[in-house]
Amino acid sequence: MSSQSSRRVVTVLLVFGAVVFGMVLAGSLDLTAPGASDPEPTPASTMTAPSSTAPSASSGGLPSFADLADRVSPAVVSIAATTFERRSGRERVDPFEFFFGPRRRDREREPEENDQEFRSDSGGSGFIVSADGYVVTNNHVIDDAEAVQVLIDGRQFEAEVKGTDPATDLALLKIDALDLPVLPLGDSDSLRVGDWVMAIGSPQALTNSVTVGVVSAKQRRINISDQTASFENFIQTDAAINFGNSGGPLVNLQGEVVGINTAISFGSENIGFAVPVNILKDVLAQLRDEGRVRRGYLGIGVNEITPEAADAFDLDSTDGALVMTVQPGLPADKAGLRNGDIIVGADDKPIVSTRDLIDYVSSKGPDTSVELDVLRQGKRQKIEVQLAERPVGGEQPASDGSDSEPGIEWLGIRYQDLTPGLRSMHGLPEDVEGVWVTELSPRSPLYDEGLRAGQVINIITEVNGEAVDSVEAFEQIAGAAASGSRLRIYVRRFFRGQERQPVYVFPEAP
Repeated sequence: MSSQSSRRVVTVLLVFGAVVFGMVLAGSLDLTAPGASDPEPTPASTMTAPSSTAPSASSGGLPSFADLADRVSPAVVSIAATTFERRSGRERVDPFEFFFGPRRRDREREPEENDQEFRSDSGGSGFIVSADGYVVTNNHVIDDAEAVQVLIDGRQFEAEVKGTDPATDLALLKIDALDLPVLPLGDSDSLRVGDWVMAIGSPQALTNSVTVGVVSAKQRRINISDQTASFENFIQTDAAINFGNSGGPLVNLQGEVVGINTAISFGSENIGFAVPVNILKDVLAQLRDEGRVRRGYLGIGVNEITPEAADAFDLDSTDGALVMTVQPGLPADKAGLRNGDIIVGADDKPIVSTRDLIDYVSSKGPDTSVELDVLRQGKRQKIEVQLAERPVGGEQPASDGSDSEPGIEWLGIRYQDLTPGLRSMHGLPEDVEGVWVTELSPRSPLYDEGLRAGQVINIITEVNGEAVDSVEAFEQIAGAAASGSRLRIYVRRFFRGQERQPVYVFPEAP
């Protein structure tokens, strides 16, 4: 055999051997050859059945909310509100404008002699909570309206406003109808950040519009207005909420209402807010039966206890509510509460935050008694308070905030005695005694805590719980502060004769 023939035989044998080896290897790895038939179906007994409450999966593997929308939409309504007002005078800003943008009924005006009457038409959303015609919406949707209509599946009903609660921005309407579809109320406390939610309403008059997102955060406070400040406890969601969604439901995957869509951050994307449904459940019966909500009232302003405040008050934790103001003649004042008191319990229930205190006291009816557990100068005592009825506004968390003589250097301030002449010149109340802060350096630790000098008059009235009525008294206490300790300085503030929210500052001595 020639050498050329031998080479051909060897080559054929090598190729044949490689093919055989590859087939054996492929079989041992259980590889599927191209074009092979699909594997046998998994037996039905081993498949996970889809939940009856979860969204079904679309062909692309993503969830479909179509069944949920079909189930919920019939109980969601559109609301039209008509308001007549005389205007052309000086404008007064609507506090909801920042959260909704300019609205057709976007400003109130001071009346003038030649004012003309104007009609304003605005809209919103709502949902049915009883088959006999009770509908929930936001208070700001129907506020001051002379006529309210509810639109359900193309039918229009005249609505009666049964009750309003500006503090929670909720309202209850009644229409003459029966056998209506109803949305069940869920539990907003059980919501977790990241849970799916659906918002349904009539944005820009586009009825039954559905948007979907998740719970972005809970217990948000956004300071819409003085009326809502104490009770703001919003659910934040990225489900799109637009003009006209106000009052519509935010529902979970079970089709239960977990929130009432209320506000958006104007100019932002995907930042919306809803009133938790548990707040609605607390007030719904009163709105239906009494037309308003009656709440217990102490007559104090409170702040959260920061780590700095805990250090200054020598507390083991930040639990409790720090009393900032006590309104004269109201229940807390009559019972002997003072600014600087720390409320750590009510009727033997722990108070961890200002929210706990406000919610508990507000849940009690007027003329009932509450026993408060109070820390004062490090000593615990019980104080019983006979509650009054809470007005709109109520307890609100406090805001974050001749020649001068040089002060204690590390404080970075200049101050002087508050004389009768200065008090009279600036229209300060007769009961104000203390030390006037005339200058405040940007390097001052008080500046870091939000205190500013200038047009606002700052009067130091207490240090470490002791009243100071002179520079001498102030320097005696402040100058004796041990290195590393914190002072508790109570400052009353005035602007053009009007008192602003007082503040505590807690500078640390170097």
